[in-house]
Amino acid sequence: MIPFENTEIAFAGKSNKDLKRAHRLFKLVASPTLVNMGTKLTDIALAIHFPIKGIVKRTIFKQFCGGESIQECDLTINQLDKYGIGTILDYSVEGKESEKDFENTADEIIRTLEKAEGDPKIPFGVFKMTGIARFELLERCNDITYIISHEEQKEYNHLVARVDKICKKAYESNTPIYIDAEDSWIQDTIDRLATTMMKKYNRERAIVYNTLQMYRHDRLEHLQEAIENAREEKYFYGVKIVRGAYMEKERERAIEKKYPSPIQPDKASTDRDYDAALELIVKNIDICALCAGTHNEDSSQKLVDLMEKYGVDKSNFSIYFAQLLGMSDHISYNLAHNNYHVAKYVPYGPVKEVIPYLLRRAQENTSVAGQTTRELGLILKEMKRRKLK
Repeated sequence: MIPFENTEIAFAGKSNKDLKRAHRLFKLVASPTLVNMGTKLTDIALAIHFPIKGIVKRTIFKQFCGGESIQECDLTINQLDKYGIGTILDYSVEGKESEKDFENTADEIIRTLEKAEGDPKIPFGVFKMTGIARFELLERCNDITYIISHEEQKEYNHLVARVDKICKKAYESNTPIYIDAEDSWIQDTIDRLATTMMKKYNRERAIVYNTLQMYRHDRLEHLQEAIENAREEKYFYGVKIVRGAYMEKERERAIEKKYPSPIQPDKASTDRDYDAALELIVKNIDICALCAGTHNEDSSQKLVDLMEKYGVDKSNFSIYFAQLLGMSDHISYNLAHNNYHVAKYVPYGPVKEVIPYLLRRAQENTSVAGQTTRELGLILKEMKRRKLK
């Protein structure tokens, strides 16, 4: 059993000052009222160009981000590496709309792959499809019966070229890349593009990974079909498994648009499918590569047990555990201490540009049952062990 409650290992990378700051932050995040108020005030401050960068950078940005640029992330990269934890550089700028912005984002993602090339401290890259394409285009292309216009086709071709450019760089630099999952009403477009890239670049090993959100009731079946397809067409299937965090948004849209909700009926169903997905992948590890993106101790232990059950050695680079920077250090650090492959998502970007990401993190911590309470409890336990007040 992995001793996830060992806070001495969990917070080995945190100074007393870091620990106190995290304690203050998670206490604030524990209040939905304060988070909602803070979100509204931040929106207002941005709208009137109020100088909030300093406050944000010293608090929530410092907890959840590596820096404003790739170079600024070096400190975090090296600090994580000291404890056997890899870095996934995640350029977290959102909400862009122009082709020029999409090209700039694609170029920045390629720079993260250039940074990672030959550096074991940075084992993966990552990108979101909405970072390099208009949401509305992805939504239109999601419906295969929709006939897109000539202009939309040109725009889609540009998107395919951007995705291919990123995946080609990942292949050339021998740095696998994750394609993040997003809203269900654009996910089919993302799945099709991810599969196309896997067929092209995953002939020798898993370079391109798709992401499956197991809070959707259809993802286990999708996974089974994807593995069968990979076997049949002789390519490696890379996949990141997550639970997902935006059930309310999905359910509300399903009610509004009058279609069946894609979301599991309850958390137990999500947990069941998540763990079933882990087992399915480990059983097919000869053609699969897995990243278990989870902040759940039970699922982390489940994967440890499955590796033992199916004789998969800890040294096998086909299996990684991953958590977000600033969260679930008790999972990341204790797994790494026990010689499992672990990486942290390290978001970065100009402070003002990553505020939407940071506000989502705050809201997610508030909405996910027990997340903040658990983080606070572990921090307090370590503060008590260190005799901090």
